[in-house]
Amino acid sequence: MKNLLLAILFVSFCSMNAQNFKAYQFYNQKGKEIKTDKLVKELAAYDVVFFGENHNSSINHWLQLKITEALLETKNGKITLGAEMFERDNQSQLNNYLSGKFDAKTLKDSARLWNNYVTDYKPLVDFAKDKKLKFIATNVPRKYASQTAKEGLESLNKLTEKEKSYIAQLTIKVTLETPGYPEMKKMMGDHAEGTKVMNFISAQAIKDATMAESILKNFEAGKTFIHYNGNFHSKEFGGIYWYIKQKNPNLKMAVISVFESENPELKVPKKDYIPTDFNLIIPADMTKTY
Repeated sequence: MKNLLLAILFVSFCSMNAQNFKAYQFYNQKGKEIKTDKLVKELAAYDVVFFGENHNSSINHWLQLKITEALLETKNGKITLGAEMFERDNQSQLNNYLSGKFDAKTLKDSARLWNNYVTDYKPLVDFAKDKKLKFIATNVPRKYASQTAKEGLESLNKLTEKEKSYIAQLTIKVTLETPGYPEMKKMMGDHAEGTKVMNFISAQAIKDATMAESILKNFEAGKTFIHYNGNFHSKEFGGIYWYIKQKNPNLKMAVISVFESENPELKVPKKDYIPTDFNLIIPADMTKTY
């Protein structure tokens, strides 16, 4: 009896301490906690969902997968996946993997996969493969973004028609009115040359505009398009979100933004916190994948 009592006290003590550790917490735009089942139910009503991420956050990637699994069930299979991490000219390789024509090694050898693909994005791609879902490579090939950063948007006019097909239709509007872009300018400092600053911002814009166009081209009425991208590409309703709004303001879109917190209770941060529709708070010391 004594041993049983000690065991109960030990379990109770562990439970009390375990409650002090939170792996994540979602909040709505008004700062109220929202449970994942309610979050998924609300997401199902949107045409496009941007799931922002910190690229090296293990819990961020795990939640992307779990929310996607739940959304598939809620939407009765009517979802489409897309990601910044895959570039337009690799769509055929990705399709071949999804259809079973390519194995994992062939995909790796033929497509430009991120270094953390196996740990962070392969689970999502394999989920799409298993459920026979479309997975859209939305981003511009990185060499064109790099070219823009060095030589400006005008240099893209020299590309062939096939090369241009991998980029959002030129010309692309670049403006500091886009949320997030003034922050990029500030990062470069007051002494940075004006042309270099705008080329740098234009390289970001060409990514955002191309991802926006990719989503619009592959969006199907009645389906939810869930897009995985770095948090900066949709934070404060800027980036990809902003470019889609210029083309189709009637689409119902939701942004999930991510923030790190030192607070063990994962309360809404008091500093540098600009909420979007839904806001994921994760521990600053959460395990990183690289």
